Amino acid sequence: MTAQDAASNHRSSPTGLGTPEGRTGNAPSGLGPTGGDRSDGGMGSAEMIAVLLSCLWLLVVLALYLLAPTGQGLAHWTPTLLTALAVALPLVMIWVGTSALRSARVMRAECRRLQAAIDNLRHSYLTHAQQSAAAGEPTVSQKLEEIAEAARKTETALATFQSSRHAPTRPAIPAEASKLAAEDQGSLALGTSAEDMALPLPAEQFIRALNFPETAEDEEGFAALRAALKDRKAAQVVQAAQDVLTLLSQDGIYMDDLRPDMARPEIWRQFAQGTRGRAVAPLGGVRDRTSLALTSARMKQDPIFRDAAHHFLRRFDRMFAEFEAQASDGEISALGDTRTARAFMLLGRVAGTFD
Repeated sequence: MTAQDAASNHRSSPTGLGTPEGRTGNAPSGLGPTGGDRSDGGMGSAEMIAVLLSCLWLLVVLALYLLAPTGQGLAHWTPTLLTALAVALPLVMIWVGTSALRSARVMRAECRRLQAAIDNLRHSYLTHAQQSAAAGEPTVSQKLEEIAEAARKTETALATFQSSRHAPTRPAIPAEASKLAAEDQGSLALGTSAEDMALPLPAEQFIRALNFPETAEDEEGFAALRAALKDRKAAQVVQAAQDVLTLLSQDGIYMDDLRPDMARPEIWRQFAQGTRGRAVAPLGGVRDRTSLALTSARMKQDPIFRDAAHHFLRRFDRMFAEFEAQASDGEISALGDTRTARAFMLLGRVAGTFD
C-alpha cells in the first residue's frame, strides 16, 4: 500500500483513521488556536485589553501632569510615580513569568497530542499495509504448492504409463548356465543411487530457481524450480527458503521490497571459506529498520519461525560452500541478488551471523 493510497482512504473516510486524533473535517482537532485567540494576524481579546490599559495609564499620567498646581509640574508627582512603579513592576514581572510558564505548558501538551496523532497515523498505515498485503497476490507458498501438485500429477501419469507396459516373454535360463554365470561374475559395487547418477544442476538454472518465479506466467522460472526440486541438495535449500519466505510474508515482509547493499564476490568467498564476524559484515546489507525489527521480534517470540530460520541458515551455508568452489564472480553476484540470498542477509543479520 502506497502513501497515496493511504491518503485517498483517509480522505474518503468520514472518520479519518478511526481514532479521535485522526479525525478530519469540521471537528476541532485540539491542535490549533482555541477560544478567543485569532490566527489571522489580527488582535485578540488579550491584545485589546493591553491596549486599553496602556491608554488608561497614559491618560492618568497626563491628567496628573495637567492637574498639578501651578509651578510644581511633574516634579511634584515624581515620588508618587516612582512608588507606583516600584509596587506595580514586580507584580507585572510575576504575571509575565506566569504567562510564559502557562504558554510553555500548553506547548508541551500540544506536542504530546501531536506525537500521539503521528503514532496513530503510523500504526494505521502499517495496519492497512498488512491487510492489503494479506489480500493481495498469492504468496510464494501457494505458487509452490501449485507446482508440486502439477509435478505429482505428472509423476502419476508416468507411473500409470509405465505400469501398463508388459515385459516381453523371455525364455527361461537353464539352472546349470545360471550357476556358471554366478560363479564367473565378480561382485558389483552397490549403493549408487539414482540421485548420485543424475547430472548436476547447471549454475544458471540453480540461481534462477533460488530467485523463484516472478509471476504465474514465468515459464522459465517454473522450469528452473522443477529442476531444482528434483536435485536432492538443491531441493533442501529451495524448500528451506520457501518456508522462511512464507513465514516472513505473514508479517508483510517481501524480498522484492528490500534493497540491500550488495557485497563484493570476494566477501562471499570469504564467507564460504569459513570467515565470520566483522570481516563479512557487508553481507548483512539489509537496512530496512521495519523489516529488521519485525523479524527480530518474530525470532524471539515464535519458536517455529526461529527453528525454520536457523535451519535455512544452515542449509544456505552448506550450499554456498559447495557452490563457491566452482562458481565465477559473476555467478556469485547473481546468486547474491536472488530472493533466497536476501532472506539470508536479513535472517543472518538478525541472528548475529555478521557481528
